[in-house]
Amino acid sequence: MPEAGAPSIAPASNVPAPIPPAASTAPVSAEDALTVAREELVARLSAEIRPERRALLSRSDLAKLVSGAVQAYFVRHAIESNPLSRRDLITDIMQALITGPGPAGAAAPEGGGSAGLRQLPGRKAAVEAAKAQIQPLVLEHMDVAAAAEMPRAAFEAQLTGWVKELLAETKIQLNFVEQRELVDSLIADMLGLGPLEPLIADETVNDIMVNGPKQVYVERRGKLELTDVQFRDDAHLMNVATKIVTRVGRRIDEARPLVDARLPDGSRVNIIIPPLALDGASISIRKFSKKSITLDTMAAGASISPAMATVLKIAARTRLNILISGGTGSGKTTLLNALSRMIDSTERTVTIEDAAELQLQQPHVVRLETRTANLEGTGEITMRDLLKNALRMRPDRIIIGECRGEEALDMLQAMNTGHDGSMSTIHANTPREALTRLENMIGMAGINLPSRAVRTQIASAIHMICQVNRMRDGHRRITHIIEVVGMEGDIITTQELFTYQFQGEGSDGKLRGSFASSGIRPAFLPRAEYFGLDRALLEVI
Repeated sequence: MPEAGAPSIAPASNVPAPIPPAASTAPVSAEDALTVAREELVARLSAEIRPERRALLSRSDLAKLVSGAVQAYFVRHAIESNPLSRRDLITDIMQALITGPGPAGAAAPEGGGSAGLRQLPGRKAAVEAAKAQIQPLVLEHMDVAAAAEMPRAAFEAQLTGWVKELLAETKIQLNFVEQRELVDSLIADMLGLGPLEPLIADETVNDIMVNGPKQVYVERRGKLELTDVQFRDDAHLMNVATKIVTRVGRRIDEARPLVDARLPDGSRVNIIIPPLALDGASISIRKFSKKSITLDTMAAGASISPAMATVLKIAARTRLNILISGGTGSGKTTLLNALSRMIDSTERTVTIEDAAELQLQQPHVVRLETRTANLEGTGEITMRDLLKNALRMRPDRIIIGECRGEEALDMLQAMNTGHDGSMSTIHANTPREALTRLENMIGMAGINLPSRAVRTQIASAIHMICQVNRMRDGHRRITHIIEVVGMEGDIITTQELFTYQFQGEGSDGKLRGSFASSGIRPAFLPRAEYFGLDRALLEVI
């Protein structure tokens, strides 16, 4: 039953009262225990009761054997259940033993009947067929907005009872596991992102790429994989896309067919829909890692060397202005988050992003996010608007999630006017290209400055550039750490502190290489001395 005081998911009028959960409804943990019990008992009894012996048993004799095995299992594992749940489990196990698992990929029986141990394709088809009939009936009897406000356990209990009643009314037969999958699928559609929910929960998945309703790829350990996840149709996919952007106060339609957004956990989302996306809506999700990634963990994972980690810690601690360069999916934001951990807790930091994904751990952080125009075409707040406003907020540091336009000029001016320790990321393939791109972005600001003046401002504002690459084996590494040391004529001069030197490919397909120090005395050594970190710096160079 729902928790005491929990709101009902049924509307207040013109709709039948909610069907109470069936007596067999148990807490999620108990249902999980029953699912495990079913799988284990079916496997064990299938091995013990061979087909030739099963042919000699009456249904009554088989029921006694299964009932005894279930009773012994419940006692041994201290599982509590009511008689109805136990009866359903016994019936389900008997059906599995009688029908057998069948050949891989066997289709579900006609009429939607239980197929015992259905193989995945048949079971999935049975659940989807049942869902197509049950979901409209559920939506007729509930208020989705009220459901979203309920505790999840209470909503799940109420929905489980509803589903069992509706399955009985419509004469759809699903076994215990299939009913559980049906309820989970309905909850994912109503409260979550539908078919994407299992991928969102999968911690091994870094990126999710939806290319229309029937094609979903993921990235695991740097490699792309095609999944069997699909949406029912284009409308189903568009419903999920709309749900994502609505949560963050944005909209997506033909007038605004591409949107940047974020999920509640901080994962970054880009959505583009027809007519721009020709094969159906495309959703790209860069998942936010729940694991705490620091410079030390990056060193332990061979993304950088311990010496490089120490230099980056000192650079962030001594308030160098740092630019992180790299391609899409190379790990720029991950490195930015790791560097931000070195910011002192007494400093006031302002972050500016298109879609908030930075996860700073300090107590004094102000997070700002851009806003798109409304239906009338007004109300847009750009990165540049926020950056100008941030300068009036007395920040110690300003962190820009990604620099990609005219805001580059304001960022450099902020770095040159007392906001040392600021950081940003930029898309570029090498540190030198990053400087060139920065120069081009300043030109977008519409201010006609001589090239030398622009480069002089860049050279005085940026102290360090870190180049991040995703290698062809899927591993992410910092391949360059360079200092910007000044100007020689019209050229910005730099010096290399560390590089990654590629040495070949191993038999396992992994790239081999090593991190090397140039041995050059860092130009920021006097600043490190001011902070009392000069000796630590010299020890690792």
